Amino acid sequence: MKSPRKRNIHPDRRARNFRASLLAWYDGHARQLPWRESRDPYRVWLSEIMLQQTRVAAVIGHYHEFLRRFPSVKKLAAAREASVLAAWSGLGYYRRARMLHAAAKVIVRELGGEYPAKAEGLQELPGIGRYTAAAIASIAFGEAVAVVDGNVERVLQRVSRRRLAGEELWEVAEDLLDRRRPGDFNQAMMELGATVCTPRAPGCLTCPVVELCATRGELAPGAKSARQTKREIHYALSLWDGGRSAEVFLVQRAREVSLMAGMWELPEMANGHGRSNQSFTLPSFTLQHSITVTNYTVTVWRAAAPSHVRGQWIPVKGLERVALTGLARKILRRAELL
Repeated sequence: MKSPRKRNIHPDRRARNFRASLLAWYDGHARQLPWRESRDPYRVWLSEIMLQQTRVAAVIGHYHEFLRRFPSVKKLAAAREASVLAAWSGLGYYRRARMLHAAAKVIVRELGGEYPAKAEGLQELPGIGRYTAAAIASIAFGEAVAVVDGNVERVLQRVSRRRLAGEELWEVAEDLLDRRRPGDFNQAMMELGATVCTPRAPGCLTCPVVELCATRGELAPGAKSARQTKREIHYALSLWDGGRSAEVFLVQRAREVSLMAGMWELPEMANGHGRSNQSFTLPSFTLQHSITVTNYTVTVWRAAAPSHVRGQWIPVKGLERVALTGLARKILRRAELL
């Protein structure tokens, strides 16, 4: 006996109802975010790159400041990499900033300032993958192409009660896409996942598509997230008061390292030991800092510049223009030097 044919999880009528309900909710409840104020591809592109692996609340201030420094793709393409990294400082994952800068140069120098209007063409640019290309193409240019990020994936899995993965996720997203308003629909899906269909305790009672959801938030848990590890780390804060202009001693990360290459930071002190030749008594302060799955307890010591470390004295007045690591910026703010 033949097994019954699996029914499409988004029949036409159900899909139409889903689109209509979701878009009506989005029209009335979408968050007022600065990058939604226009369809300018530069602003859409910048926001999508900044939002990768970064919370919306952390992006808004950086977005405004970045646009103040580089209001157009031409300004960005003409900037020095160090200036771009300085403007990006605090957002982390600095490869994003380097690729953004590289793509701006391609757009200006090779494409005459014109953006590819299709997702396929956008993927040819440095640092733009399938998701980002689809987001820019649909929001800025109205191309009927679906996006799949973590929020969309969660919504699709809960709506269908299936552990969708890989290409199947993209196929389901394409089937569900509203082709008349693809940019708004993609943003609505991401908005739903970010604000209602959240990873923990989803707000099913306020969900606009709850009647069309197969799980109502109850989906068997998948793989456990990686365990957080803890580390202690020590830095020397060396200050020189030159009268009119104070200076702080910083070191530059090697350009060949994979993490935050070329960025400036305070000199590290190995486990807080080996400081007998340095002038200090007690640590200035301690703070917490997290990078991916590691939580750092950071102790900062007021100490003379380590004699064995190659670095540079940087005027405090010019620190805002320096490409600082996020942790260095946090330390210097805590020390009231920024």
